[in-house]
Amino acid sequence: MLAPNNEAPREHDLGLEYDLGTLRRRKVLSLFAGAGLVALAGCSPDSTPSTASTPSATGSTSTTPSTSTAGVDEIPAETAGPYPGDGSNGPNVLTESGIVRSDITKSFGSASGTATGVPLTVELTILDADKDTPLSGAAVYIWHCDAQGRYSLYSEGATNENYLRGVQATDADGKVKFTTIFPAAYTGRWPHIHFEVYASLSDATAAGKISATSQLAFPENVCNAVYGTDGYDGSAENMRRTSLADDNVFGDDDGVHQLAAVSGDAVNGYTAKLDVGV
Repeated sequence: MLAPNNEAPREHDLGLEYDLGTLRRRKVLSLFAGAGLVALAGCSPDSTPSTASTPSATGSTSTTPSTSTAGVDEIPAETAGPYPGDGSNGPNVLTESGIVRSDITKSFGSASGTATGVPLTVELTILDADKDTPLSGAAVYIWHCDAQGRYSLYSEGATNENYLRGVQATDADGKVKFTTIFPAAYTGRWPHIHFEVYASLSDATAAGKISATSQLAFPENVCNAVYGTDGYDGSAENMRRTSLADDNVFGDDDGVHQLAAVSGDAVNGYTAKLDVGV
């Protein structure tokens, strides 16, 4: 359950196993930094996104990471957190009829709730990181919290809902597209979306072997615009308490491979795009 005021304790969100893995990875990164290699990589157009925002005449914002010239890197492995709904920690929504869908704003089956908030389209392109080619026929399961910071199936007030969860197979270009809402910011975490990649739709809907587990991060300026709208009580304050660099998931590399390219505005909605190498 989320704590009052949409708070989710860091240790509950990540778990001991992930914390130990993160400490090992950060230690390795710090050793490279001492040799000057991290600073050099940070200047590479292949690894460092530009988060500059460009307001349009209508007040919309476009935040575009730089395009890689040497292919996509493998997406960093991250924790699925305590609310995956994949059978590894409590409920399993993946085997239920109705989970394969593009619009995940509504609950399905016997549930009837609808998540409300700033509209968001999430477009993920799944690529073979070794060959830099699209993975057609793979499957992606995404899930995230609602505008109040609640996760369906788990959080108080949303245990009987299964909204903001869905699975899709990738098309010939390796793409999946989901219609959803912008997630809240809760204490201890940077705004994010969880996802798992499977080799096929049949693997995903059988809660089978996972090819990759990671998270998508959002640019700060977009988050601030969303959290200035109605319905996101507490998110603006939670944003002021954290940073991308301090986040326990994205902080080791500032989310360089997980920061989405986002366009749109808080009135008409946003589109978030991310290339995912597996």
